[in-house]
Amino acid sequence: MDTRFVGIPEVVETPSVAVVVDVMRAFTVAAWAFAQGAEKIVLAESLDEALALKERDPDRVALKDGPLTPGFDLVNSPGLLRSADLAGRTVVQKTTAGTVGALAVKDASLVLCAGFVVAEATARVLGTRAAEHVTFVVTGEDGRAEEDLACAQYIARRATGRGADAAGFLRRAAASRAATELARGVRQGAHADDVALCLELDRFPFAMVAAEEDSLMVLRPCAAPRP
Repeated sequence: MDTRFVGIPEVVETPSVAVVVDVMRAFTVAAWAFAQGAEKIVLAESLDEALALKERDPDRVALKDGPLTPGFDLVNSPGLLRSADLAGRTVVQKTTAGTVGALAVKDASLVLCAGFVVAEATARVLGTRAAEHVTFVVTGEDGRAEEDLACAQYIARRATGRGADAAGFLRRAAASRAATELARGVRQGAHADDVALCLELDRFPFAMVAAEEDSLMVLRPCAAPRP
């Protein structure tokens, strides 16, 4: 498997297979949403689109970065989301980096969205698809987010069958700028447990696949193949 690691601005052509990584916090939140019963997640291009999608179907749950604002139901925090009842609901998610990264590669034949909480499941899907070329999109900080790069590199090693001690990758993520800002309360719309929840390795047994449905980019859980 040939792998490359790029930031969102470096996505200049459509990759064949893409893994979009946002550890803190978009795709940790997405995994929690599925664990709380969400049926699917629509990845919105803008806050206005997210609100329009919710207006079209008021049963949808709109979620965004930062503090809660009118029209939105939830914020991009796993700590705050874990008590939500999302059974059978459709979540509309718009974030600063994660959703942007997924939309940047929407024409790829396979788009996986990932964080540490679904790392092993993501690696297994890549392994069973026998993907020859895989592009990992490091969404945070224009491709420099250490937590996203560490997670991407860990998944790549697992997918290629090489042994990988997760501890070192998790330490890198824990020392990242995003983790530090969350721990210090710099970022709004956060919970004190967010960093710890984002660093829970393989908390969930599913991967997350994004694909176009009715002109929208929709994320759904995907059962991981057995080892």
